[in-house]
Amino acid sequence: MNLLRDLSALEEYVPGRGVDEVAREHGLDPDDLAKLASNENPLGPPPAAEEAIHEAAEGVNVYPTALHNDVRDEVAEALDAPAENVVLGPGADGVFDTVGRAVLEDGDGVLTPEPGFSYYGMSARNLGGYESSYPLRDGDGFEYDAERIVDTYDGEKVVYITAPNNPTGTDTTLETVERVADGVEGIVFVDEAYWEFSDRPTAVPLALERDDVAVARTFSKAYGLAGLRVGYGVLPDKLASAYRKVVTPFCVGSVSLYAARGALGDDEHRRETIELARWGRDYMSEELEPPTYESHGNFVLADVSPMDAGEVAAELERRGVIVRDTTSFGLPSCIRVSVGTRDETRRAVEEINYVYEEGTA
Repeated sequence: MNLLRDLSALEEYVPGRGVDEVAREHGLDPDDLAKLASNENPLGPPPAAEEAIHEAAEGVNVYPTALHNDVRDEVAEALDAPAENVVLGPGADGVFDTVGRAVLEDGDGVLTPEPGFSYYGMSARNLGGYESSYPLRDGDGFEYDAERIVDTYDGEKVVYITAPNNPTGTDTTLETVERVADGVEGIVFVDEAYWEFSDRPTAVPLALERDDVAVARTFSKAYGLAGLRVGYGVLPDKLASAYRKVVTPFCVGSVSLYAARGALGDDEHRRETIELARWGRDYMSEELEPPTYESHGNFVLADVSPMDAGEVAAELERRGVIVRDTTSFGLPSCIRVSVGTRDETRRAVEEINYVYEEGTA
């Protein structure tokens, strides 16, 4: 008797490569590597979060019941949203998973941007659903087109809009979100993981005004807590109530919650992070030889054609710079370069330009 589901149609999520992995493979000193592949915060965690992590250590033997509610309330206050509409999860992807459990049944679908974050479809398939995609086209700068999304829609339960989008950096407008929500019958889920780096007003008010718009955010990017997996969502009343019925108990650990609380109150660290991201993407757009696309995130997408992105990324690794080959996103001629420190970003530009100009890949 086979006790496992048939998982042959599912794929593993493949993250960007880590420093230790690349250093071992190429015989390099990890300290000499610049990791610019995973859109992490190059400034590290906020000092207040580091202090909170140390303080939290002595209490890890206790379930974080009250603390979970306290952090939710503080997030709600920061967003000017009712606490009952705010939910927490282990990263934004944990929020996607839990919303999926509340919404999707066998055979239900999600509609996702292409190119886009692969986990949306993976999450749906893990729950017995399917994924369809609407195109973001290179020819128009990967812009979101509400009419195109609505025309592609075919009854899916969830429609994802990533704003800004990963890996393209494309942002959208609240008008586009509303037009999509007016034109489909599913929930429009706005992934704002990179929102802090954008100038666009948040879609949170739409999630509070409508019953068919939801928003997810994360502490991984602007707040520098990627290793602690803290995400949150702002959901309409009925969806928030359903979320609480299906979420796993104590879905975010106490150390992560204490760190999130510390990060939430560290406005200076967040301001410096945003300033660095905006400087870095402008610097790369101006100084990189390969063409780049306008980005509203903490990364830049560069077109290294006619070279192969995988070969370019491999050569850059050998030279000590780790970037993301976007072949898995359906962009085999592009690399995604995260903003690092100023020194790391300048070094990355120098190395990418050398590889691109010399054709050494």
